[in-house]
Amino acid sequence: MRSPPPPRRDRTVPEPGDRRSVAARPAPLENLYDHTAGPDLPLPRALARTYGPFRLPRGVRGPYVVGNFASTLDGVVSLQSPGASSGGEITGFDPRDRLLMGILRAAADAVVVGAGTLRAVPRHVWTAGHVVPSLAKEFATLRRRLGKPPTPWNVVVTASGRLDLRLPLFTRGEVPVRIVTTSAGARRLGEVRDLPSVEVTTVPGRRSVRAVDVLRAIRTPGRGGVVLVEGGPHLIGSFFAERRLDELFLTLAPQVAGRDRITRPGLVAGHSFAPEHPLWGSLVGVRRGGSLLFLRFTFAASPRPPGTSRRRLPRRPDGRR
Repeated sequence: MRSPPPPRRDRTVPEPGDRRSVAARPAPLENLYDHTAGPDLPLPRALARTYGPFRLPRGVRGPYVVGNFASTLDGVVSLQSPGASSGGEITGFDPRDRLLMGILRAAADAVVVGAGTLRAVPRHVWTAGHVVPSLAKEFATLRRRLGKPPTPWNVVVTASGRLDLRLPLFTRGEVPVRIVTTSAGARRLGEVRDLPSVEVTTVPGRRSVRAVDVLRAIRTPGRGGVVLVEGGPHLIGSFFAERRLDELFLTLAPQVAGRDRITRPGLVAGHSFAPEHPLWGSLVGVRRGGSLLFLRFTFAASPRPPGTSRRRLPRRPDGRR
C-alpha cells in the first residue's frame, strides 16, 4: 500500500462537529422482544440507560462466538465505495448502533476482522473507546467489572499476508494484535520484531484460514470467553460454515442501497448453504431505535422452521440430486 499520502481518514469515527457525531446519551432503545439467556452484563448506568438489560450466555465448547453486522433493507453490508465502506455508512452512523458495538467490544476477549475490513478502515482500532470516545470511561469500567484486561485482542485474518504493517493498529501499540495467516502469508509478512504488540500465528499446510484455526490462535479463557467477529462476509461465512458462530447481532437499517455494476456484498460470501444445507437461526431479541431494528439470532442448534421437515431434492435425469 502507498505510504504518502497517509491513509484516508477512518470514517467510522466522526470528527468533532461532524453531523454524525456520537451523542453521549442517545435515546433509549425500545425493547420489543427479549428471549436472551445468560447472566446480565454489569453495565454502568450510562450504558444500561440506553440499551437496557444485556445478557450473554457462556459458550458450551469454548468461548461464546458472536457476530455483529449492519445491513440495509436489500441485504447490503458494505457500500464498497472509496471512503464509504464501513458499517457506519449502512446505519447512518446511528449512535445507538455504535453504543451496541461498543458494549460488545467491551465484553469481548478478542475482536476478529479480515484483512479486507482493515483495508476499508485503515486507521481503525477495534476497541469500545475508539468507536464511542465519549463513553470510553464507562466501557473501561465494564471491562474491569468483567475481570478483563483494558483492551481485547485485535485479531486480523489474512491468507495472503498482504497487510500494511505501518498502519496504526500495528505501530501504536494500543492493543495486542494477533495476525492469523498461512505459511505463504507469514513469509510475505516477514519479521515483526520491531512491532512488540504484534504476534503472528501460522496455519501450516493450508491455503486458507479456517474459523477453527482462528479460535485456536486466540488466547481466551474457555467457557468464560467472548469472541466478537466483525467482518467481513467471507470471514463470517467461514464461521457459519464450520458451525462456530453462536449468535448474530444484526442491525437492520431503513436504507435501500441497490446494486448495479458495483459488487456490494451481503452478510455471507464464499459459502452457499440453502437449499441443500440451510442454516436457520432462532430470533431471541428485538430492540428498536428510531427506524432501526436491533436483532439477535442464535445458531447453536441451527433449527429448521417450525412445522417443516428437511426437504428432499428431486432427482435429475442423470441420477444426481
